Amino acid sequence: MNIGVAYVTPTHKVWLRMEMPEGCTIEEAIQRSGILTQFPEIDLKQQKVGIFGRLAKLNKELEDGDRVEIYRPITADPDQVERRDQYEDTLTHGTNRSRSHALKRQLRA
Repeated sequence: MNIGVAYVTPTHKVWLRMEMPEGCTIEEAIQRSGILTQFPEIDLKQQKVGIFGRLAKLNKELEDGDRVEIYRPITADPDQVERRDQYEDTLTHGTNRSRSHALKRQLRA
């Protein structure tokens, strides 16, 4: 069966396509792909994996056409990123855009 293994870093995008035997698991596909040698920082005990954006366990059997994805840990707090974006908007536009839009809607009403 034909499957893909995908991994992305800030500087690399890898999508390997390969032929695997029926009954192959996610873990076997990752091992056979050689991606662990290419990216030794991948730790399958810590990092999550999935198929087409849906989390899956390493022992899940693959189906023809599946794309195995190895996910990197989140390194930024989403709340902090939102605050940083709002701060940058304030610096760039002189006001917080979301607050500005809310004020405009209130004035129109």
